[in-house]
Amino acid sequence: MNYTASDRRVIRKLKQTKRQVSINVVSLIDIFAILVFYLLVNALVVEVIPEYQNLKLPDSLSKDQAKRTVAVAISDKDILVDNDVVMSIEAALAENAGTLDLLAEMLGTRAQDSEDNALDPQGQPSILDVNIVADHKTPYLLLKKVLATCVGAQFGKVSLAVRELERGSTK
Repeated sequence: MNYTASDRRVIRKLKQTKRQVSINVVSLIDIFAILVFYLLVNALVVEVIPEYQNLKLPDSLSKDQAKRTVAVAISDKDILVDNDVVMSIEAALAENAGTLDLLAEMLGTRAQDSEDNALDPQGQPSILDVNIVADHKTPYLLLKKVLATCVGAQFGKVSLAVRELERGSTK
């Protein structure tokens, strides 16, 4: 019996579809086990900045992640260091000096308690990290005083907490 080329193609396709395909499940299990292990290890590395009520952080396109450091929060009423109230905003704005004495005192105790409080190779005290969390409407004069106080209390590596924007967003 003579078949046309299209008939032979159809017969060949039918013969190929009858074959059973086996899947190697062991390889899939290995891949998923590695994926789960990777996700578990990396899920624990996330650093969370403490949330403060009534603070709206400024927006930024920064991709740097925050480290766990001393946190100075500037709320609408108070200045806090690691959730401990240091002084009120009114008192801070009323101070005529360029630095805030109560904040400097609190940061000085945190610098003494810090395990990073070692000497650098020149014998000088090492510069410590501080993370400043402030509302986007915080007056610049107050922020300037807080920054100057932090630098004066050995906390020279200053990070400002921001809310990350998506690339291309103009919010």
